[in-house]
Amino acid sequence: MSSTLTNSVIYRVFREFRSSHHVVLELYKRISASKNVLNSLESCCIVIHSLVSCKNYDDALFLIKELMISRGYSPLDILQVLLDTCDNSFACNAVFDALIRACTEFGASDGAYSVIKKLRVEGYFVSIHAWNNFMNHLVKVNDVCRFWLMYNEMVSYGYSENVYTFNLLVYALCKECKLLEAISVLYKMLKCGIVPNVVTFNMLVDGACRIGELDMALKLVRNITIMSWGCVIPNTITYNCLINGYCKLGSVAIGEQFLDEMIEMGLEPNIRTYATLVDGYSRNGMLEEAFRICNAMVEKGLMPNSVVYNTVIHQLYIEGDVDGAYSLLSDMIEKYISPDKFTHSILEKGLCRNGRVKEALSYHKSIAEKNLVEDAFSHNILIDYLCKSQNTLGAQQLVCSMFVRGLIPDLITYGTMIDGYCKEGNINRAFEVYDDIIKVKKNPNLVVYNSILDGLCKEVSVDVAELLVEELKETSLYDVITCNTLLNGYCISGKIDKALHLFLKMRKERISVNEVTYNILINFMCKLGLIQHAKELMCLMITQGILPDCISYTTLLTSMNKERSAEEVVELHDYMVLRGVIPDGETYRTIVDPRIKQIGFDFD
Repeated sequence: MSSTLTNSVIYRVFREFRSSHHVVLELYKRISASKNVLNSLESCCIVIHSLVSCKNYDDALFLIKELMISRGYSPLDILQVLLDTCDNSFACNAVFDALIRACTEFGASDGAYSVIKKLRVEGYFVSIHAWNNFMNHLVKVNDVCRFWLMYNEMVSYGYSENVYTFNLLVYALCKECKLLEAISVLYKMLKCGIVPNVVTFNMLVDGACRIGELDMALKLVRNITIMSWGCVIPNTITYNCLINGYCKLGSVAIGEQFLDEMIEMGLEPNIRTYATLVDGYSRNGMLEEAFRICNAMVEKGLMPNSVVYNTVIHQLYIEGDVDGAYSLLSDMIEKYISPDKFTHSILEKGLCRNGRVKEALSYHKSIAEKNLVEDAFSHNILIDYLCKSQNTLGAQQLVCSMFVRGLIPDLITYGTMIDGYCKEGNINRAFEVYDDIIKVKKNPNLVVYNSILDGLCKEVSVDVAELLVEELKETSLYDVITCNTLLNGYCISGKIDKALHLFLKMRKERISVNEVTYNILINFMCKLGLIQHAKELMCLMITQGILPDCISYTTLLTSMNKERSAEEVVELHDYMVLRGVIPDGETYRTIVDPRIKQIGFDFD
């Protein structure tokens, strides 16, 4: 058959039998295995109509996505043929909904919207479910501004919200930390006679917990049944949100009380419930309690997963218990729980943090040889530590090993190497790595440019740095770190006029001047012996609502100690402390305390 069937013949057969969906689908099933048959978009669209009419939505979605991904058809191309092949024998509106859903699953936001607009021009209205699907996609990809535009457009067309629409509104508002507005949506639902479901309340509870409104979260949980007219009761997810909220704020013991409450209510805690408590106790340095929760979890018949193990292993490394971390890894493997890329990264980072870089490299080599390294993630951790240890040669060798194993360095890899070379003063090598970024067609980000800028400024190539900043400003790719780096470059080069001009320009353009900005200038003034100007800058800093830090404190007091009297040193110390500056302990002991004793105020 394959040798005699052509696209035109298949289309004519499909067209003739389009009202007999099962016949079309049976023929499609028999011939679809042939690669040279069924290349016609028209034939595929009739099949899509038949699949949707038989409520075989998954296969319909698969075929639509194949047309977009493998065959390169745009959503509007597919829509036009779906419209052309649509008649009374097909559930056309459901097909259009399926096309929009396929677009959102494919990540084609613009494609989904173009389909909705085109259908409106053609006199078709997609269902509220399609709108919900589209708006849900926008929220999930954090395009909240566009979500609200689409919601307002949908309402303007006369659509009535259902419970899923309202849930999306709650979800979007909670993502924007607008809890009160989200709660007002709940009241609007009730006013419209739409009963909220448990998802509605779970999102509100989670939203309240995320902004630290634990009392409000608890109040919502206690009143779920009343506010839903007796239709909704809390579930495991509700309590998981509540437990997570309390654990994040350090009240892990209270979180555990809600675990007990869950069990009393007959709700089954899941792995996430216990994982949250283990994480909470671990973050607070209470490993014994974390292990107790792990044991309780096992007693309930739940096996700790890699997330639970990763949490405890991470805390063991923070506490310097490398052997304990290795022991837990062995236990993990014995129980056939596969370490994931986060496990490997935690182990490597923990070993590096405890000064055992060679062990970290050896461990990395062992997992790489077992093909357990799939991307640049764990490489980047080691490359970062090697660069910070001024071992850029070792870092470069690790980058080369990535290529040998068929792994592609990402922007973080290149950016780390550039930063490492710049910090050791090898600006030429940094530019070579930058050229590599351009060759592999990756777009350098602001972190990369700021590293290069820092290297230029420290090499006293401030004129080149200045040109780079001007180019970055033309593309709006700059931030306060960019400006501070150039400011520091001017100060290193002794260009006081340009430094002050840039400082004033930053304030005028409302670039977020921070304590680093002021510290650079204060340090510069002190080096020039302009102590009074440095003090005036600190006063300006405080009036602008920026609190001096221990660097400001140390810089000023060290300079004052060389140039001014003991009384002035103590007076400045008192002035800063009274305004909330936390003194640096070493500076206080070596400079301020002897001066206090010198003028006769020994408080010991």
